[in-house]
This record gives sequence, C-alpha cells and structure tokens, in this order.
Amino acid sequence: MAKKVVATLKTATGKDWAKIIRAVRSEKTGAYTFKEEMVPVDKVQDALAGK
Repeated sequence: MAKKVVATLKTATGKDWAKIIRAVRSEKTGAYTFKEEMVPVDKVQDALAGK
C-alpha cells in the first residue's frame, strides 16, 4: 500500500502541516479509494503508522 506525503503547508500561526494521501481498500468491493488528511509535520510518522 502506497503512503506518501504530498505537500507541506504553512498557516499564519507558524505551524507546519502536511497532507497525507492513503490508498484504502474497500471490504465490500475490493476497490481502492483514497483517504486524505492534514496532520502536523511532527506527527506524520505516527499518522502513517496508524497511531
């Protein structure tokens, strides 16, 4: 399953954010869908690990 950080974003508060896109397989059809989420840069590894 491919996991990838696509873009790094900054806000006015100075906190860096990253957009993560994951391929998630549907149990019903078996097709892949994509789930996007925004996480702080320092939490990217935790988000990818599923914590």
